[in-house]
Amino acid sequence: MLQILNLAVFAIIIALLVKQQKSEQTLSKRVFTALGLGVLFGGALQLIYGGGSDVIAGTLDYVNIVGAGYVSLLKMIIMPLITVSIIGAIIKVKDSGSLGKISGLSIGILLATTAASALIGILISSMFGLSAEGIVQGAREIARGEMLETRLTSVEAMSFADMIISFFPANPFADLAGSRPTSTIAVVIFSAFVGVAGLTVIRTQPELGASFERFMNVAQEVVRTLVRMVLSLTPYGVLALMTKVVAGSNYDDILSLINFVVASYVGLGLILVMHLVLVTFVGVNPIRYLKKILPVLTFAFTSRSSAGTIPLNVETQVKKLGNGDAVSNFSASFGATMGQNGCAGLYPAMLAVMIAPTVGINPLDPGFMLTLIAIVTISSFGIAGVGGGATFAALIVLSALDMPVALAGLLISIEPLIDMGRTAVNVSGAMTAGTITSRVLGQADNSLFEADNDIEEQTAKA
Repeated sequence: MLQILNLAVFAIIIALLVKQQKSEQTLSKRVFTALGLGVLFGGALQLIYGGGSDVIAGTLDYVNIVGAGYVSLLKMIIMPLITVSIIGAIIKVKDSGSLGKISGLSIGILLATTAASALIGILISSMFGLSAEGIVQGAREIARGEMLETRLTSVEAMSFADMIISFFPANPFADLAGSRPTSTIAVVIFSAFVGVAGLTVIRTQPELGASFERFMNVAQEVVRTLVRMVLSLTPYGVLALMTKVVAGSNYDDILSLINFVVASYVGLGLILVMHLVLVTFVGVNPIRYLKKILPVLTFAFTSRSSAGTIPLNVETQVKKLGNGDAVSNFSASFGATMGQNGCAGLYPAMLAVMIAPTVGINPLDPGFMLTLIAIVTISSFGIAGVGGGATFAALIVLSALDMPVALAGLLISIEPLIDMGRTAVNVSGAMTAGTITSRVLGQADNSLFEADNDIEEQTAKA
């Protein structure tokens, strides 16, 4: 009966969001309203029933239908969106030579910001005096450490060359189904090849080329309509996801590791400031930029899924930042699978600095710092190769430094809380790469960036 009562309250909150949508409130306002209501509802569940309650667990099973269902819908549209957007953009621009510039500059910015994020991680860990020595190992931490040691064998067997090879689409149909961790990049490459082939047909056989262009225009409009339909559900997804995070957290564990949590978020905040400074260098107003990307970062924060955020990332870059279809899709896709500033940059560096004293290494030794930054930057490609996000990025880095990987399992109790911030910073890095790339290459539509319209309003006018 208590679970039914809780779900009835959840249904009432959803009804309030529906009413807000009918009153034509902007998507941004509805997302932040849902975020606040999710925190309040999740906090109320914790306050009334206590952490670890069976009532909360039962309630969240059903609340998660909305949250997990929404994330699944977003993942459903990732591959169609990337495919038609990249092909359509190449056909529209009619310049296949710009693809190399877009991809090269986007990847270069992602790697450079990842290296800078690793340096921030080193300095923050040292400033807060973080160390792995004082962390208590419970049953979950020991089990996680043993699992990481088991996975180490498969990680060590994969070379950097193997990771690069895994980006190529040997079977595009399997990659369109998301069968591999590197499927997103493989679909980007496949779509680029199809777009270039389409350009060749347009030039050599104009009649067939015109038919292909019409087909792609129709496909783009259908997929964009599908994206708008799914994105209109964002407030409900944010509500459910935030409720689950707040109600399902173990606050005793968080308090016991509060120093690491605070240090992590200080580091993540500094990376976000770095992103704002970088976009300022290409003539972008950082305050306006932050206001426009904040709903995307909010969803990334609650969902903990860089891949799931791709549709909202692309739509915001195109409609609100004016970055263009090609740049937006390339940067969002690359940023979800390589060069992640939070998961592959900050986090592995912080762990390495924490563990270094336990094996007799001075973490502030210049040689160690340079080596760590280089390994973090190179291994940021490896997340897509092995799957598993920040933990496996740390696994690669610690293995390369010959450090005990089992110690990476010490933070399992606060992993979800930190992962929220890391994911938001990953997505911010991808959008920063897209914004800088579009400005440097002169492909940005500044009128869209200067406009104050919400995504839904812009789409309706289009």
